[in-house]
Amino acid sequence: MLPSSRKSRFEHVVRAYASDLYRYLYWLCRDRAQAEDLVQETFARAWAAWATQRDEKAVKAWLFTIGRNEFARLHERKVLDIDPEADLEAVVSLAASDPGLAIDLRQAFAKLPAPFRDALLLQVLGGLSATEIAAALDTGEDAVNMRLTRARKALRLLLDGPPNLDRNRKANP
Repeated sequence: MLPSSRKSRFEHVVRAYASDLYRYLYWLCRDRAQAEDLVQETFARAWAAWATQRDEKAVKAWLFTIGRNEFARLHERKVLDIDPEADLEAVVSLAASDPGLAIDLRQAFAKLPAPFRDALLLQVLGGLSATEIAAALDTGEDAVNMRLTRARKALRLLLDGPPNLDRNRKANP
């Protein structure tokens, strides 16, 4: 029988982070059932290694790392059968307020380099701090801050387009 304190601590972690983890994994896979399965597998692996977890402050980043690795493992041997039109239709149907913006945002995210995209998704969808993202991505906090800054700047440029110098000259003669 397991000590109740260990089990109750793990149950507390599951309740605290399950929805954030689901939101992040759903963003990665875009499939509700698959995201739910990934969350379950993440917590199963986390429970198996729970005795080795020492840093209470790093639990969220640790879970997100396990989840990201589970997602990657799922696609290691998978041959992709991509239908760009079907994906586009799914994004449009999910976008409640402005489908055009949702499409633009999804395309802009796809154009970001993977390290920038991963850091931004962990911050925005996972709610992780720079320190937690650094732990999840196995990099330094300064590198994470740089990636986040560059990701935001790149997204702004992709969504708004390059600055129009002629427009600026007319506005400021």
